[in-house]
Amino acid sequence: MKITIDPYSGFCFGVVYAIQKAEEELEKSGQLYCLGDIVHNNMEVERLRKRGLEVIDHEGLKNLHDTKVLIRAHGEPPETYQIALKNNIELIDASCPVVLKLQHRVRVSYDDVIENDGQIVIYGEVGHAEVNGLVGQTNGNAIIIRSEEDLDKIDYSRPINFFSQTTKSSDGFMKMKSMIEERSEKAIQKELSKEYMISNDTICRQVSNREPQLRRFAAEYDIIVFVSGKKSSNGKALYEVCKSVNPKSYFVSNDEEIDLNWFEGAQTVGICGATSTPMWLMERASFSACERPATGLRKIKS
Repeated sequence: MKITIDPYSGFCFGVVYAIQKAEEELEKSGQLYCLGDIVHNNMEVERLRKRGLEVIDHEGLKNLHDTKVLIRAHGEPPETYQIALKNNIELIDASCPVVLKLQHRVRVSYDDVIENDGQIVIYGEVGHAEVNGLVGQTNGNAIIIRSEEDLDKIDYSRPINFFSQTTKSSDGFMKMKSMIEERSEKAIQKELSKEYMISNDTICRQVSNREPQLRRFAAEYDIIVFVSGKKSSNGKALYEVCKSVNPKSYFVSNDEEIDLNWFEGAQTVGICGATSTPMWLMERASFSACERPATGLRKIKS
């Protein structure tokens, strides 16, 4: 049996940059605070913790003074920068450029919304770090939607500026966009609204391009082992992509969760992961399976 690791899976450039900045500082000082998990993968977080990276939350940030704190790729709301300035904290800002651009677009749009009695609507996960940063650009006034049930939060008689968390599914975004447009059109037909809707596809292209690639990858193998942290929004979305193509797709957060029974009768196994999954963890999952004679696995191709 042959195992193949998807060469296109693994960290996106934003995560790579954040980890690089953390490791550079740890190499110099051996200690660094990070505001939230640097990546939604507990194995990678633990690896960096052993090197001296200490994760803190926003309450912890308020109690720090005269030190350095890393801002991860997800970005932060304006309040975080204000606290850092007040407490003489040096921020090592590793916010992803794609996220920073989106924050700027939301902030500019919000100024327009205020003038036109409109609404900022964001397709994303409530409480997600990136979404918190986006909501912060609107003084907490953005509307967050993640499913059809949330669409009732929107006032269709008022202008709508629609954005997306960068790591959401493209298919999901288009579905939500279509439903919002349909409800807006009905409001106009009933003369409840003559206002406009502006839709902004702000999903990261590096993320969205992985969806069609993963569909092809998942279709090529008898078994798919998808490796991702359980907190990863992107991981959940990409796993569903694999599952939709190959029902024999299995989600694991580490190699210890691999079940040998999955491989019975299979000739090929594909291993892939999220934009928050380190390559070393996918390799460990692959080697773990190969080291067990009961699986009959012999070869790794990556």
